[in-house]
Amino acid sequence: MTVTPIRLLGDPVLRSPADPVVDFDKELRKLVADLIDTMQQEGGAGLAAPQIGVGLRVFAFEVDDVVGHLVNPMLDFPDEEEQDGPEGCLSIPGVYVDTKRRLNVVAKGFTMHGDPVQIVGTGMMARCIQHEADHLDGVLFIERLDPARRKEAMKEIRGSDWYRSGTTIKVSPHEPSGRVA
Repeated sequence: MTVTPIRLLGDPVLRSPADPVVDFDKELRKLVADLIDTMQQEGGAGLAAPQIGVGLRVFAFEVDDVVGHLVNPMLDFPDEEEQDGPEGCLSIPGVYVDTKRRLNVVAKGFTMHGDPVQIVGTGMMARCIQHEADHLDGVLFIERLDPARRKEAMKEIRGSDWYRSGTTIKVSPHEPSGRVA
């Protein structure tokens, strides 16, 4: 069990759909332990495997003192009710934006041992499960924002020290035109 560095916005692994888990082995159990340790160390409500650089469909969560994990999750929504409230992400540190999510969710998947499991969540648990499942599909919460909220979030992200220090300037592979724009 170890605390693993969290990948930040801009890392391609965060935008790539994760692969289903096929081996419920010692490596998977270590991954789940690493996810839980890292999530707790960083003070998050959830952490998905891609956030630590592993492209597998696994996430851990800790909501209302319930610590758990889900492997190969499938989400169902029992109704159309929505919630709108603050959401953040360990891969986008310091940014919290009101985000619309479904209020209730039923998540089915497996434990790290391959046993079927179902989690029925409402409120914060439902938000967390949807957020982490999005990570497994290569979707970040800022993509769920309406245009005005997304613009504000992007302004905040661009102004953050962690984002500016990780930004690289790409050089065009094309010959310069000689024109000044």
